[in-house]
Amino acid sequence: MARHLITSAIPYINGIKHLGNLVGSQLPADLFARYCRARGHEVLFLCATDEHGTPAELAAAKAGQPVAEYCAEMHTVQAEIARGFRLSFDHFGRSSSSQNHRLTQHFAKRLHDQGLIREVSETQMYSPTDGRYLPDRYIEGTCPNCGYDSARGDQCDNCTKQLDPVDLINPRSVISGATDLEMRVTKHLYLCQSQMKDELEKWIDSKTGWPVLTTSIAKKWLNDGDGLQDRGITRDLDWGIPVKRGDEDWPGMEGKVFYVWFDAPIEYIACAQEWVDAGKGTDWERWWRTDKGAEDVRYTQFMGKDNVPFHTLSFPATILGSREPWKLVDYIKSFNYLNYDGGQFSTSRGRGVFMDQALEILPADYWRWWLLSHAPESSDSEFTWENFQASVNKDLADVLGNFVSRVTKFCRSKFGETVPSGATYGAQETALIARLTSRIRDYEGHMEAMEVRKSAAALRAIWVEGNEYLQEVAPWSTFKQDPERAAMQTRLALNLIRLYAVLSSPFIPDAAAAMLAAMQTNDDNWPDEASAALEILAPGHAFSVPEVLFSKITDEAREDWQTRFSGIRG
Repeated sequence: MARHLITSAIPYINGIKHLGNLVGSQLPADLFARYCRARGHEVLFLCATDEHGTPAELAAAKAGQPVAEYCAEMHTVQAEIARGFRLSFDHFGRSSSSQNHRLTQHFAKRLHDQGLIREVSETQMYSPTDGRYLPDRYIEGTCPNCGYDSARGDQCDNCTKQLDPVDLINPRSVISGATDLEMRVTKHLYLCQSQMKDELEKWIDSKTGWPVLTTSIAKKWLNDGDGLQDRGITRDLDWGIPVKRGDEDWPGMEGKVFYVWFDAPIEYIACAQEWVDAGKGTDWERWWRTDKGAEDVRYTQFMGKDNVPFHTLSFPATILGSREPWKLVDYIKSFNYLNYDGGQFSTSRGRGVFMDQALEILPADYWRWWLLSHAPESSDSEFTWENFQASVNKDLADVLGNFVSRVTKFCRSKFGETVPSGATYGAQETALIARLTSRIRDYEGHMEAMEVRKSAAALRAIWVEGNEYLQEVAPWSTFKQDPERAAMQTRLALNLIRLYAVLSSPFIPDAAAAMLAAMQTNDDNWPDEASAALEILAPGHAFSVPEVLFSKITDEAREDWQTRFSGIRG
């Protein structure tokens, strides 16, 4: 049994996220966590809300709420939506937790003691209109690298280039839109990432199995221009973790807080502490301290490509630079972007489907299946309603749902609601078992490699095997001449339903639970051999005919949703 520590990029607190955010981190992380648990491994799956920095302050101001109150409310909302999508976090924490405060301040002291933090007097944007310094995310302008006109003061979301506010062309205040910005001198702390460049590069080079997307972004940041730059880790904000060296004040840093991108990844560790303090676990150190047992942990992170630089460079610099025995990530699974119907998701325009809206119109499994089977792994992918409708109707309704319905209804009509006995398996069944065994091994291989789309395709191929077997042996016809043989074929098909439930549970957990319930079994053991798995429901075992697993999406419903989420206001 292996031990898997799994984290997904922690979502910003500022509002409900769209489907692209979901498939870029949390959902594939959940898929892998569920698979690892199903294989009997020990798993700690952590996520949290990212509650500090400009987005939180701006969103709270827009909502007319104190920022702490806003964050607490939105954490509850995001946690509830995560449960709606069946995201199986062992703990869903908060970066504003007392645990993260203490741990962030601890890392700051360690880095300072190692000579990896320096104080810098710098000029920073000040807005006379707003009467305050403007941290980088309070400033927008045109990116000098790609010309994107809504680049932020810390990074351009279009080209991912790291920026400083002074780099922007035609900068403006996000608060007021004021352009009469001026430069004033203020002091900040910088993490000396440049001193860590060689060590970080050696560490990244050792990760030969990482996705190309991950390593290419990391290498770009390491070697572009003047190479890896030192990075400011403090901001002039009211909301955040106060700048301290451990539990000591930091002279000259009064009234400042740590930069959100410094404290947010540290929350992964703090989240495990929260998990213990909440009474859900007993020993967080065995997951995070290599001197306390974490040396045998396999740590995997899931994230969108915009988060890669901070997780391959800045956070590892914090961990390595502390010179303490913390667990470093073993594998970073990164994703490209999911676009929406010929364009981008847009919160302001109401364009695209957001997580709460998705659950209002269809159950979670419909979305989980489409998003995972179309995950943007090798390139950006696009959500279209036509594709969504076709995938749901063909894969879920026609292939899986129809199989379950046909088998259970046929058995009930001919043999009653118990598994029939009948003849022994013949050549057709032996061939099916051989094919299933091979396909299950393929499926496992893709899942272990975190090849999400290939895993979905392999699972669908397993479903198809059952349908093709049913068409080949046609028990409804066989029954007329050889009821015993038809009974055997039906018994095998009922066992296939239980097997499909087990194999499908990482992708579509609600449907998997419904299949197990219909087969009236709690046996969800992963199959070592298909032959044994197809004998678990013995003759005489009771079953029931389930409700329709997946309803087809009609053209009328598709057209309605397409209009409703188009962002076009009538």
